[in-house]
Amino acid sequence: MEVIREAPLIRYLRWAKQFLKFLILSILFASCAALLLLLYLRSQPLPEAFIKQTTTIYSANGDVLDTMHRGENRILVPLQDIAPDLINATIAIEDRTFREHYGFDFKRLGMAVYVNVIHMDMQQGASTITQQLARNLYLTMEKTWDRKIREAFLAIQLELNYSKDEILEMYMNQIYYGHSAYGAQAAAQTYFGKDAKNLSLAESAMLAGIPKGPTYYSPFADFERAKSRQKLILNAMARDEMITPQQAEQAYAEKLVFRERSTQAAVDPAPYFRDYIANLVKNKYGIEEEQFIHGGLKIYTTLDPVMQKKAEEIVSSVMPADNPNLQVALVAMDPLTGQIKAMVGGRNYQESQYNRVLAKRQPGSAFKPIMYLAALQNGFTPLTMMKSEPTVFTYDRNKQYIPRNFGGRYANAMINMREAIKTSDNIYAVKTIDFLGPQKVVEQAQKLGIKSPLLAVPSLALGTSPVSPLELNAAYAAIVNKGEAVTPIAITRIEDNKGNVLVEEKTEKTLVADPVASSLLVNLMQSVFERSGTGYRVANELNRPVAGKTGSTDVDAWLSGFTPQLVTTVWVGYDKNQKVDDVKEGYLSKKIWAQFMESALKDQPPALFDMPAGVVSVYIDPSSGKLATEHCPAPELFYFASGTEPQEYCTDHLPANETPTPLEPPDSSTFWQRMGSWWKPGE
Repeated sequence: MEVIREAPLIRYLRWAKQFLKFLILSILFASCAALLLLLYLRSQPLPEAFIKQTTTIYSANGDVLDTMHRGENRILVPLQDIAPDLINATIAIEDRTFREHYGFDFKRLGMAVYVNVIHMDMQQGASTITQQLARNLYLTMEKTWDRKIREAFLAIQLELNYSKDEILEMYMNQIYYGHSAYGAQAAAQTYFGKDAKNLSLAESAMLAGIPKGPTYYSPFADFERAKSRQKLILNAMARDEMITPQQAEQAYAEKLVFRERSTQAAVDPAPYFRDYIANLVKNKYGIEEEQFIHGGLKIYTTLDPVMQKKAEEIVSSVMPADNPNLQVALVAMDPLTGQIKAMVGGRNYQESQYNRVLAKRQPGSAFKPIMYLAALQNGFTPLTMMKSEPTVFTYDRNKQYIPRNFGGRYANAMINMREAIKTSDNIYAVKTIDFLGPQKVVEQAQKLGIKSPLLAVPSLALGTSPVSPLELNAAYAAIVNKGEAVTPIAITRIEDNKGNVLVEEKTEKTLVADPVASSLLVNLMQSVFERSGTGYRVANELNRPVAGKTGSTDVDAWLSGFTPQLVTTVWVGYDKNQKVDDVKEGYLSKKIWAQFMESALKDQPPALFDMPAGVVSVYIDPSSGKLATEHCPAPELFYFASGTEPQEYCTDHLPANETPTPLEPPDSSTFWQRMGSWWKPGE
């Protein structure tokens, strides 16, 4: 029997009919489900708004150092009292399809989902103005899919319950513009001293760029960065035909007149340190700006409020009032823990928020101890002799380097390492790096914590590669720590508003240099404050053993040094590399350092720089470099790694036919008696 086959066209039409029926039913089902969802969401009351909680920053002793928005500076105004240009600028940069969507932008959402799936992470955001408002009012800042879904439903509820203008009004009164200004009205008054309804196009575009990163884009913090974002927003407004390209150009060229910062609240203590904390929270620990400001965090820091106050008072009293352009930086930390105890980034925070503790400048001779540490680990001893005289150095085959001593003063004789450090002899330093090889010094600096790039050239011995005061301070801490490096710590712990620990920092020590060599160097650096030393001018202000090194260039003056309890670096100079008068202005770095160290440690007894096992002490005749006898006129006590001390006795001053009798180093009781003369409590 013949089988009648169904024509392909008939089969296709039957399949198409079934598919169309399924599609229609699916659309009807989805529509009904969507309608039911909308009806359900419309019937549900919006949850109670999320109350922003104040983030608190604590000093080391538990006192409150700062709160991030005490009494939120917010002035509610109706939408009609906000300049239309500010509203348009906000829409253009935050959510250009705000007037068309129903809570979220499907195109942006699709792109964000694609990026996030590709990276398996919540990297890409697509939040509309409505979603941002929902998040700010009702949710936390956590980056999870659950939060994003709840945010979407809440955004739909907001759209169902409020008009676009009502949503805009709530949003414009909610967002944070930096410097404690919440909402458009407070922002307009904070930055321009006027009402929000009176803002110009240029001012509106400037303000609209700030909420993206209130610290990062604030014109008070970084004007050039804020101008760059203003231009981006003006171009976006022109793109969306809110303004013409000509208006965008005119607005960008308009000179902005900001409110004088001095008319606002007085600056709180440690403002540069607080900015440093904010930078760490966001950039090191990955906590978002909004969570940092509003998340109710508890941030425990290392700052010693007593030391900080003394640092600020001393800087204020020593720096000349008639020369406000001369700047200063001071950073102090506990060398055993790495905890930062005081930080002064400049003279006047209201006038300049630039933190010079983090700025990179040439350290000059303050870099030399790093090189001498490498030398002491590579065959040098404190008694290594080299001639101090005008010298031409040749490197890289045919390049010449001709260093000079300060003031053109040369010993024109053999000097030892102690004398070279004491007088900051440049010839001895360059001969040392010439012997070691500059790369070995670069490697030593990196081990000590210097992260800035260093050029491996002979002039590195004289500190020609810029570093920051914080970096140099950390390197000096490793020296006084007997070669153990510690990472600077400013935050010990961060807790969220429920007490969960988000961040916890503990001291980490790494042995990066020989303990014996480090201790020998500490002893040599004490000579800087002895007669004829470069720090001797402030020795009378110190009542305890200290060690350190001065440094100077044509435009910088440094003193970095320590006791066993505290390591401090002070820099003085001009931001624009104006020449520093070494006698008058350069002296200020030494004066500030000495006064701060003595004041900061006033209530602590002096501490000795103890020597580790493997160190021997002997008296040396400085003229011959041999072991001193009782007849040597000016013997000096030197410390050596055991086995490297001289073995021959000086015979230059012996009477005829007399056997040399060595001088014995002081015993511990005599040493402690000498120690007692340092400390004068109450002075």
